[in-house]
Amino acid sequence: MIDRYALPELRELFDERRKLELWLRIELLAAEAMNATGVIPDDDWERLRHAATEVDPGRAQEIERESQHDVIAFLRSITERLGPEGRWLHFGLTSSDVLDTATAVILRDATALVEGELERLAEVVRRLALQHRSTPMVGRSHGIHAEPITFGFKAAGWYAELGRDQERLGRARQGISVGKVSGVVGTHANVSAAVERHVCDALGLEPDPAATQVVSRDRHAELLTALAILGGTLERISIELRHLQRTEVSELFEPFGAGQQGSSAMPHKRNPVLSERVTGLVRLLRADALVGLENMALWHERDISHSSAERFVFERALGVAAYATRTLATILDGLEVDATQMAANLDRLDGMVYSEALLLAMVVKGADRQEAYRLVQGAAMRSRDGQRSFREELLTDPGVGEWLSAQDIEGAMSLEHHLAGTSATYRALGLDDDAPED
Repeated sequence: MIDRYALPELRELFDERRKLELWLRIELLAAEAMNATGVIPDDDWERLRHAATEVDPGRAQEIERESQHDVIAFLRSITERLGPEGRWLHFGLTSSDVLDTATAVILRDATALVEGELERLAEVVRRLALQHRSTPMVGRSHGIHAEPITFGFKAAGWYAELGRDQERLGRARQGISVGKVSGVVGTHANVSAAVERHVCDALGLEPDPAATQVVSRDRHAELLTALAILGGTLERISIELRHLQRTEVSELFEPFGAGQQGSSAMPHKRNPVLSERVTGLVRLLRADALVGLENMALWHERDISHSSAERFVFERALGVAAYATRTLATILDGLEVDATQMAANLDRLDGMVYSEALLLAMVVKGADRQEAYRLVQGAAMRSRDGQRSFREELLTDPGVGEWLSAQDIEGAMSLEHHLAGTSATYRALGLDDDAPED
């Protein structure tokens, strides 16, 4: 992650020193278990656990330039400061035992951080759904006015999707929280399952029940695809915010600081830069999901074609997801909702948004559906092309009058009727206890 978008707490989880400290902890936990089972003598274990306490990232990097192997460089940077007891470090282990187990801890903790950001976003969206449950606006399809909804109803749809994102991310975190300390090709030939269990228990992981030399990468792919789907949700909401901030719509506005400037050339501009930023960043998540899927197929029990890509993709994907989720929560928490403009836009077509209700009212009275459709459509087209309002066209059309009285027309063009059904959505989402009935 570049500094511009890096969350300090996320960057800390992927810090090089923390990674090496995890590697050392895994090595010492394995040695501790081997001491308990009689493999490592007590005296050697005591010297080892008291002497191998610090990592030196600088020295490890220096050795790696010569060895071209990061785990060997790490081990040498530790053992060169030890006596004979150093021979027990990495006993029976292979590099992937350390790498994959440490990666599981890092990914689990980083995913939990994203989940925390997602929880905050869901709570902000929930508040909007309740606060604007009765704030009417026009619903749109194809970008064209359709029928009335409320802004709270729109937010409730976001809330439902975010809940599914939370479930997906929770499953992915659980799936990635596995370690392996089973040696070369995963057979436990030189390191017992008891050692693996001890290491994993201490780190809060489950042992992978069927690892090869590596933890199978379907687990990592699941995490990256869950993040990509979360990105799709963030983009869906962000694009909606961008559309509703357009000058011709002006129903919503993202926060704009007192000293903020929208354009280097046009002082009047108030651009939706935060929403656009989220829209752009989540494109990376889709690309990163593809990397995860490509990394699933390795040669035989292990190759390292996945390794180089994973040095980038995990930190970037989790970093982007955390930052974008936090940014969207900030936007929505400070969102300016212009209910007056929403009402004005809803009335802009003088009731044409009630066309379906008018059609159905005629069908109920006995009209043929296609004929009723033609009559309502004709009134709408004449209103667009002429001087009279949609209501006037309806009231003066003899074909409409054959089926509907003036009272019937007004009854069909009822905002309350169109919004009453939104209560079902609120009940389905468990929001009915937090807001009055429609």
